Amino acid sequence: MITKVRNHISQNEALLFERSSPGKKAWQLPGLDVPPVEAAEALGAENVRPEIEDFPEVSEVEALRHFTRLSTWNYAIDYGMYPLGSCTMKYNPRVNEVVARLEGLAWAHPYQPESLSQGCLEVMARLEAALAEITGMDAVTLQPAAGAHGELTGILLIRALLESRGDSRKKILIPDSAHGTNPATAAIAGYAVENIPSNANGLLDVAALERIVDGGVAALMVTNPNTLGVFEQNIVQAAEILHAKGAMLYMDGANMNALVGIARPGDFGVDVLHLNLHKTFSTPHGGGGPGAGPVAVKKAFEPFLPLPRLNRTRGKWSLNYRRKRSIGRVRAFYGNFGVLVRALAYILAHGGPGLRNATVDAVLNAVYIRKRLEPFFELPYRSPNMHEVVFSDLRQEAHGVRTGDIAKRLIDYGFHPYTVSFPLIVHGALMIEPTETEGKLELDAFIEAMISIAQEAETDPQLVKSAPHHTRTSRVDEVAAARKPVLRWKRA
Repeated sequence: MITKVRNHISQNEALLFERSSPGKKAWQLPGLDVPPVEAAEALGAENVRPEIEDFPEVSEVEALRHFTRLSTWNYAIDYGMYPLGSCTMKYNPRVNEVVARLEGLAWAHPYQPESLSQGCLEVMARLEAALAEITGMDAVTLQPAAGAHGELTGILLIRALLESRGDSRKKILIPDSAHGTNPATAAIAGYAVENIPSNANGLLDVAALERIVDGGVAALMVTNPNTLGVFEQNIVQAAEILHAKGAMLYMDGANMNALVGIARPGDFGVDVLHLNLHKTFSTPHGGGGPGAGPVAVKKAFEPFLPLPRLNRTRGKWSLNYRRKRSIGRVRAFYGNFGVLVRALAYILAHGGPGLRNATVDAVLNAVYIRKRLEPFFELPYRSPNMHEVVFSDLRQEAHGVRTGDIAKRLIDYGFHPYTVSFPLIVHGALMIEPTETEGKLELDAFIEAMISIAQEAETDPQLVKSAPHHTRTSRVDEVAAARKPVLRWKRA
C-alpha cells in the first residue's frame, strides 16, 4: 500500500495583481546623461501604447518566481503518467521535437515556391507512403487538422464515391462503443444516424448489423479497437455484410496505438479510416492542439481525395490542384506541417520492428493493469483487452463512492486521473490507458494508488468522497464553474 503521496508542498500563491506595489519596477537604469525626451515625441504618438490600467507593478524576482511556481502546478508528461483512456497521452521522444525545429522545416513558409519546398514535399510524400503501408491502404491525404476533421473528410469521400455511382444514401450506422465524435461527424455530413448496440462481450452485434443494413445505409463507422479496448473480432464479417449491400466500412483509427505493426485495417476490409498523428505518432496531445488527422483510403476513393495532391514529375515534387472528381479543399495549405514532420521522425526512428514493439508494450501494460486491479474493481466486459481497460465503479458505489470520487482521490496520490464516465455503455466507467511509454515501476505505483483508494472506499468512504485533500483548491462546484465562469479579476 502507498503510505506517502507524491505531491510536493508549496505555499499559497497570490495573484500577480495582489503582489503589486505602486512604483515598483522590474528594472533600474542609471540616471540620464542627456536631456529626457517624451516617447510619443521621439517615436510618434501612434507608436506609443497608453498605460495599461491596473497593470501589476512587481520586481523582476517576484515576476520570475511567480510564473516559475505556477509552472509547477501543471501536471505534465515529464512528471508522471496520463492514464487517460481514449486520448493517448504518451511520452514522445524529444528527438522528434528537435527534428521539427530544424530551420529549413520550422521556418518554411506555406506560400514559398514549390522549387524551394522540395524537402518539405518529400517529407509529406514519405509520410503518406509510410502511413499507407502501416494501414494497408492505397492512398493517404495529410490535410485534415485533427481526428474529427479526418472523420468528416472520410465520410465526405464515401458520399462522393457513392454519388458518383448514382447511389445516394441517407444513413450511417454507428455502434454504441464508438467514439463520440462519430455520430456528430455523420450528422454534420448530412446523414441520419442509427445506433447498433454491443453484444454481451462488448463487441459489434453482427447479427443486428445484418438485419439493419439495406440500400439506404452508406457506411458503418466503427472504432477498432473499440472504446472498451476490445478488438472487433468479427470485423471481416462486418465488412463482407456491408460490401454485399453496397455500403462502406469506415474505421475510426484513434486507437491505432494498439494495432501498429500488428494488424492493418486495409487487410480486414476497411474502406476509409483516419489516424490521429497527435496520439499515435508523436505530437504532444492535449491543450487544444496542434493535431493532424490523415485519412487513408482504398484505391476507388483516390480520385476524390482533397486538393491539392502531391505529384512527382521529372524528379520534382509539385502540388496538383486540378482534379475534377476531388471533394475540394478541406483546409488551407496541406496540413499541420510540424505534426507531419514529428510523425515521420517517429516512424523512421522506430522502424518496422520498433513500431510493433511499441504496440506490444502498450497492450502488455494495459493487460498488466487489468490483471492487478481486477480483484478490486468491477470489470463489466471480460473480453481480452488491448491497449486500454475499462472498469466500473459498481463495487465502490455500494459504499457511496463513484468514479469521479476515485479520480479526485487519485490526484492526492500524485497521479493524473483516468478518463471518467466513458465509454457511456459502462455505468460509472474508469477507462485506463497506460500506453507503451510507462515502465513497471510507474505502473506499480499507479496500481498501488488505485488499490489503496479501493480499500479506502470500503473503510473510510467519506475520505474518498471529499477528495482531493492535498491540492491548492479543494473540490469545486463543477456545474457552477462551467455555467458561471469567472474570467476577469477585479481589484477589491
